[in-house]
Amino acid sequence: MTRLVEALYSALLLAVLVGAGCHREGMTNALFPSSNEAAGWVKSSDVRTFEAADLWKYIDGEAERYLKAGVQRVSTADYRFQNKIDAVVDIYAMGNVEGARKILESESAAGSQSLSLGDAGRIYGASLTFRRGRYFARLVAYEETRQALVELGRGIDARLRDSALIASAP
Repeated sequence: MTRLVEALYSALLLAVLVGAGCHREGMTNALFPSSNEAAGWVKSSDVRTFEAADLWKYIDGEAERYLKAGVQRVSTADYRFQNKIDAVVDIYAMGNVEGARKILESESAAGSQSLSLGDAGRIYGASLTFRRGRYFARLVAYEETRQALVELGRGIDARLRDSALIASAP
């Protein structure tokens, strides 16, 4: 009987752990707009996620700044605008709102314009950064396309806003 209880407990624990991993993956994917949800933008890669301990594999050299601000993970995906311009979207899940604020405020404001996106944002020619709650987002296009980048940013912001509402629901 004890072996049966141990086997059931192990199976239950495995199911919970796998379910939690699938839930996190599903929530992470939900942060990224699907193709053409943001006008003209097509998602051109799967979402890749790097946990805090592995952040250096993705942003070697700057990982320490994010770790000090309490990053939990970064998820990234590639997009293509009107089959011409490529962009990378990084969404950093911070431990709290203050971490996202700290990262945005540590970005150089030189050559940027304030942007009404999320809780605060900036646009710099071919890149855009903003924060929404505990998330910090960075969008980088490989060609200057300000209006299109803002459109993609709005799509991401809507997803971040919706995920915050879901997370805070009773």
